[in-house]
Order: sequence, then C-alpha cells, then structure tokens
Amino acid sequence: MLAMTQNRYGDLGVLALRDIEVPVPAEDEVLVEVRAAGVDRGVWHLMAGLPYPVRLAGYGVRTPKNPVLGMDLAGVVSSVGAGVSRFRPGDEVYGIGIGAFAEYARVPERKLAPKPKNLTFEQAAAVPISALTALQAVRDKAEVKVGDRVLILGASGGVGSYAVQVAETYGAEVTASCSANKANLVRWLGAHHVLDYRTDDFTQYGPFDVIIDINGNASLRRLRKAMTPTGTLVIVGGETGGRWIGGNDRQLRAMLLSRFIGQRLRPLMNSENHADLQVMTELIETGQVVPALDRVFPLAETKAAIQYLIDGHVRGKVVIAVT
Repeated sequence: MLAMTQNRYGDLGVLALRDIEVPVPAEDEVLVEVRAAGVDRGVWHLMAGLPYPVRLAGYGVRTPKNPVLGMDLAGVVSSVGAGVSRFRPGDEVYGIGIGAFAEYARVPERKLAPKPKNLTFEQAAAVPISALTALQAVRDKAEVKVGDRVLILGASGGVGSYAVQVAETYGAEVTASCSANKANLVRWLGAHHVLDYRTDDFTQYGPFDVIIDINGNASLRRLRKAMTPTGTLVIVGGETGGRWIGGNDRQLRAMLLSRFIGQRLRPLMNSENHADLQVMTELIETGQVVPALDRVFPLAETKAAIQYLIDGHVRGKVVIAVT
C-alpha cells in the first residue's frame, strides 16, 4: 500500500511517500481502507517529535515506533480482529487510527464509530480528534449551560470551529476570537460576537462565565481578568515552541493556582472514545454541528497540507484524500 512515512523525527524533509506492507489488525482492532485522513497540530508534533515528552508517551524515544503519520480517518472496514463485535467488512466508519496517511490503517474498536450518514468521507475525516476535544472542553470541563457567556480563543481552527458550534448548541452566548479574515467563518458557525485577536482586547468584553483557550499563550492573569469571580477557564494545549514543555507550563500553573481561588482553571486532556464519537454523530446528523472543511490535498501532497497548517492559513480543518 502507499503511505506517507518517516523514519526519523524532523521537519517536512523527513516525510516520504513509500510502498509498504498492509498492517495486520490486532484482536481488538479494525483494518480500515482509508478514504480520507485529517490533519491537525498533533500531526506536526508527532512528525517533529516535539515537545520531547511526546516521544515518552509511547511514540518512540529516538525514532518513531510507527513510521506512518496520521490519526483522524474515515473509510470502509476491510477486516476485523477476532475480538471485534461492533463492525464488519463493508461498514463505513470514522475514528482515530494508527497511521492514517496510508491506504490502510489499524483502528482500535473503542476509537471507531459508524460514519455520519450525511457526510462525505472527506468531511467525516475532519471530525474525530478536534470535535471530541471541543465536546469534552464545553460539556465536561466547562460544564456550559444555557445563558452562559462563553469566550473561545482560537475559534477558527480545528478544535475552535467545533467548540463554537457545541457551545451554541448548549445554549451559550458565544464570543469568538480569531483573525479578521476568518470572522465570516465563525459567524457562519454560530458565534454571536466576533473579536479580532490582533486589535481587540478580550479582557474588555467580559466578564465571561467560561473561557476556552485553544493553543493560545495569553497569561493566566489576563484570562482571569476576563472571567467572572466563579468563572471557568479551560486550557486546550498551548504553543510556545519549547522543546521540553511546549506551552504546558501554563496548564501546570493553572492547576496549582485553581486550588486557592474561586475561579476554576482546568487543563484538558482529551479522551478518544467510541461513546463521544456517537454523540458527535448525533449532533452532525441532526444538523447542529457541521465540519468546517477548508481544503483537501491528495496523499502525495501531504507535505503541502502540513505546511498550509503551520503557516496559519487554515479555516477549520484540512484533509488528505487517500483513495
């Protein structure tokens, strides 16, 4: 099968399109014929092996354990492991796999769900990780309820585009912060108010009951200033470029500070699971959530897709068309 592979960590130069063996699913895994695969910041982190704790999380200390990039995918079940009961060959599915930038990929059964009937494979591949992260940030960490004033920083990206929609579905008054040239997208997604992060000081538009900060670097002091005395801050990642912590120091400080104040400061570690994929399927099939699909690149142009993401051009999600 064709696959976008890497045999070492590094920049885009480590990637190469190669013909490799089709993987064999384990007992609790499904082999999926991949039709499309999603691209997000996690792809870059695994390609670069940065920050270094990524390597210690099971991906390989010196070299990648799995030479094929990609996690989000949508496709058709080719075969199933002996312990799999939910799926059978021919089923159209989407989920979070191992080596999605390839014609076939292994997927744990617990991270797979039937593809939403109203989505193409390309649209479905834009959903899993970003949508689950947004759902868990809004529903579980922030506990958003009807009437809450919610500020979403980084609203035009993969996670942000879903967070805007999920928060609006939960009855919140959503303020979205993004660049001016992406304002129309977040309005279309359901944001009630839009701020230009370059010119608008979000602390002047509060107080907010909830702030969801996605891959941002605003100080905890500024974020707390924009919240009510009992407000909730959910920190979803952080991008500082550090090789060891990579922005996670802010999450650690938030956890410590939260013990001594009335505001709730909560970092998010997303859970990749079948049940929440089913929740997203229901929201999508009822028209409450729509994937914001920016561009589709062919598998051979995976490098260009990742560069497009790194350059900050993406509105919503970028997807690789595989077969």
